[in-house]
Amino acid sequence: MKKKVLAVLKYMLFLSVGLVLLYLALRGLDLNLIVEEFKNAKYTWILLSLIPGFIALVSRSIRWGILISELGYSSKPSATFHATIMGYFANIIFPRLGEVARCTALNRSQNIPFNSLFGTVIAERIFDLLCLAIIAFVVIIAQFGFLREFLETLIWIPLTSKIPSNTWLIAVLGLGILLAIILFYILLRFSMVYIRKLTFYRKIKDLFIGFLAGITSIMKLRRKKAFLAHTLIIWGMYFLMSYIPFRALQATEHLTLIDGTTLLMMGTLGFVIPVPAGIGAYHYIVTKTLTELFGIVSESAASFAVLVHASQLVLIIFIAIFSFAYFLTRKNKPFNVKIRNHSEKNIES
Repeated sequence: MKKKVLAVLKYMLFLSVGLVLLYLALRGLDLNLIVEEFKNAKYTWILLSLIPGFIALVSRSIRWGILISELGYSSKPSATFHATIMGYFANIIFPRLGEVARCTALNRSQNIPFNSLFGTVIAERIFDLLCLAIIAFVVIIAQFGFLREFLETLIWIPLTSKIPSNTWLIAVLGLGILLAIILFYILLRFSMVYIRKLTFYRKIKDLFIGFLAGITSIMKLRRKKAFLAHTLIIWGMYFLMSYIPFRALQATEHLTLIDGTTLLMMGTLGFVIPVPAGIGAYHYIVTKTLTELFGIVSESAASFAVLVHASQLVLIIFIAIFSFAYFLTRKNKPFNVKIRNHSEKNIES
């Protein structure tokens, strides 16, 4: 009972955060101008952006299938695809539930151990995180001038304006922070014996070990080229999902390829924040990026964020209907023998 209450409270908290961010994204904007943007939008470009969205979903499921096959299990491509969709749909309802949902769906339909499936998901997430870091590096190099001005205006100037100009006070604060760090380090060293016994420490340690195992498993892949090819396809499609909709609005149709890459990076951060389906977080980050970095009018920027987010959300929900039907009409596999182990035994005999 307590777990259910905590789950509901957690969901309400995440949803509240998303709604607050959505409010901040739309606060002070002229809703009539936003409605006008919707009326004048070229929806052909929005529909075209759904094609790379679908291709990314297919490619992601194939890439997951590669990792599963490396473990020695067989999974029908259709089952892997629909399980992937179930994961995306679950994230709409509850953030971070998608990973568990897609592993559960495939575990029940293909009888592959849940822990093995979850390990492949961790490996995927780690690799995608590395890809995002590479994209961020490219964007920082290409947009250095813009980003510096953006960060100065949005973060550095507001922060430094609140710091007192008294040199002695700043020196004392700096010394205090340094002493606090040293004290924390000393306490940590003496407390490690007790900290290692804590459940929280073990969870962090297991998570770190899982990250290392995930990276190692990718490095040992037999089908590295196929895995990397689908990774490039996925992120290429994500880029097109950000770039193609530029043509839908007059205010954004002049934006360039590197601008699309920048928006891809910033928009992805919106989905990293644990709110249902990135609602609010995506809108706030994309709106701020378009207005502060590219000088787009706030109403046009907000309209763009709403259109792109809503269209991709509709795509997921539409496909999820078929995914639900797929799992409801399929019988579960009675067992799933490890193909690699089985073939090795045959060779030995």
